[in-house]
Amino acid sequence: MCDGFGMCAKHAPDYFSLDDWGYASLEGGGDVAESDRDAVMRALLDCPVHAITKWGEHHDAEPHQRSVGADDAAESLKTEANEAEWGFTR
Repeated sequence: MCDGFGMCAKHAPDYFSLDDWGYASLEGGGDVAESDRDAVMRALLDCPVHAITKWGEHHDAEPHQRSVGADDAAESLKTEANEAEWGFTR
């Protein structure tokens, strides 16, 4: 919910307007031209109350790779059974 700081309208005035009380509203349908993407992202990131959200598909630059053949992480946990191995005592 907007608190009226106006950072969005400062960075992207073509996409955000302020009403008489300083609260922002979105101009248009939310489609952002490629040339304005940086300004709109700056508006999103600078909003002190995180009132602006980005909707749509998220695409990673590279898909995350799962470790194949990795050891079971639970086997390396510090427990009472292996405390001598880890060098801790109670």
